[in-house]
Amino acid sequence: MNEVIIRPVVQGDLPALLAIYNHYVVNTPVTFDIEPRTLAQRQMWLDTFAPTGRYRCFVAEQDGKAIGWACSGKFKEKAAYDTSLETSIYLAPGEQGKGLGRRLYHTLFDALASEDVHSAFGGVTQPNEASVGLHLAMGFSHVGTYREVGRKFGKFWDVAWYGKTLG
Repeated sequence: MNEVIIRPVVQGDLPALLAIYNHYVVNTPVTFDIEPRTLAQRQMWLDTFAPTGRYRCFVAEQDGKAIGWACSGKFKEKAAYDTSLETSIYLAPGEQGKGLGRRLYHTLFDALASEDVHSAFGGVTQPNEASVGLHLAMGFSHVGTYREVGRKFGKFWDVAWYGKTLG
């Protein structure tokens, strides 16, 4: 097995990232999308990222294939929220527990260090001990929980929010 490289997302990553994301859509409550996304829908998502600025995406690549990503996006629409971000991180099945989440988040936060960004927030569907552990290890703290905020698989799910000051 070759070394994992962390790098900015490129267009060619989209099919692998779509497959990873749709795994979570179909099999888990981790995302509240309930129907698999199409390539066109995920293209719109990919188009929100840039090589510089607040909205970035970094990919973990192994053997020429994307096996995970971490990204930052708009937290809320209103202008006063511009210096706050929402972060997301997804790893291909079987890639958890290898330190990739930390590496991806470190790369993302290092890239954002020179940007006009103050806070980052991540929502974690409960229960999800691995994601909670990652966020706490990366310096996030629990800021609140939305109780039974989403319904998927015939069940209501809580989402715990974690926040971190970046600058």
